Amino acid sequence: MDRYEIVGGRRLEGKIRVQGAKNSVLPILAATVLTAGRCVIHNCPALSDTALTIRILRTLGCSAEWRQGSIFVDSSVLSHLELSSVLTGKMRSSIVFLGPLLARCGRAKIAYPGGCRLGPRPIDLHLDGLRQMGAVVQEEEQHLLCHAPEGLQGARIVLSFPSVGATENLMMAAVLAKGKTTLMNCACEPEIVDLADFLTRCGAKIYGAGENTIEIEGVRALHGCEHTVIGDRIAAATYLAAAAITGGEIAVSGIEPENLMSMLAMLQKSGNEVFWEKNCCCLKAPPRLQALPQVRTMPYPGFPTDGLPLFLSLAAAAQGTSIFVENIFENRYSSVPCLQRMGASIRQEGKVAVVEGGSPLHGADVCAEDLRGGAGLVLAALAAQGISRIEGIEWIERGYEHFCENLTALGAEIWKK
Repeated sequence: MDRYEIVGGRRLEGKIRVQGAKNSVLPILAATVLTAGRCVIHNCPALSDTALTIRILRTLGCSAEWRQGSIFVDSSVLSHLELSSVLTGKMRSSIVFLGPLLARCGRAKIAYPGGCRLGPRPIDLHLDGLRQMGAVVQEEEQHLLCHAPEGLQGARIVLSFPSVGATENLMMAAVLAKGKTTLMNCACEPEIVDLADFLTRCGAKIYGAGENTIEIEGVRALHGCEHTVIGDRIAAATYLAAAAITGGEIAVSGIEPENLMSMLAMLQKSGNEVFWEKNCCCLKAPPRLQALPQVRTMPYPGFPTDGLPLFLSLAAAAQGTSIFVENIFENRYSSVPCLQRMGASIRQEGKVAVVEGGSPLHGADVCAEDLRGGAGLVLAALAAQGISRIEGIEWIERGYEHFCENLTALGAEIWKK
């Protein structure tokens, strides 16, 4: 099993261009199924999840080729409408293929999706919305059997929670549905806007993406297009936090700063000098990080749940008491036992964690249990005294392209073994 070995205490500095957004490229690749044509998606990150999504496309009968950061997809032929657990069991976002398959083909059979172990992430919102659009959904022990005998119909759908995945799935289903669909209480994340921009380039009629209410007028067919994926805001925040926790200085390009304002604000409040211009964020760390004010995860534009493990490590290396409240996933604190093993003083109960910073972190042997928790452990190891060994890095590499190489280029001592 591969692992990272990290010698802590090295100051990170330099420039880096951030990868394309993981949470954009996966639904956009799923959306190519709607087009029955050829699409070219640029700025695609080299991740295990991206490779798995390409496998799913090929299983469906699409042609999908990865060339130098761009993925070329021809979905003119769909020969298979079933996705087994071999494909869906490793990636929660595989559920976003359900809406496109139903919209284009009128039926689909998909094994229940898997992915990071962050606690219950029910797909009821996806299924309820599709049912309101005329889909018949049979929930079997291992699979979802779905068909739309009369085709999908436009509907007025109110989401009980602004779920990113449900917003994406229903928006994709609606672009080929008959009539008008209104989605209310939608997720507003930048990745939603990126998906809508791609679909609009393909001929979809979508209004209000990035707002609480989205209106979609169904069209008869979509055509292919070229699209460039936005920069990954969570990856950008990870590198900024890596510089902050090591007392360094960094410039991260290829990102729209407004997409990560809540995290930039927290970096500023911990004492970092943070400034930005178009497509670039810069950070200069203080001699000693300060405790964070209360960090509460919320749907966008609030502080993202994906950012919590990163800033948990930051708080462990800071001076003073920081309080975190996780409002999205019940298992978001998976990194806490490992951080405690590295010397962090953290008390966690339910959705609240209290971090008493000030004690130096030290190297330890730890294991990542999910993507962002694993990235948080890497940050702690970069600041710790001595050597840390991190196993379970397959979780981390689901979300970070060339992570070791990028950190090494910034001055870290990190090896993959």
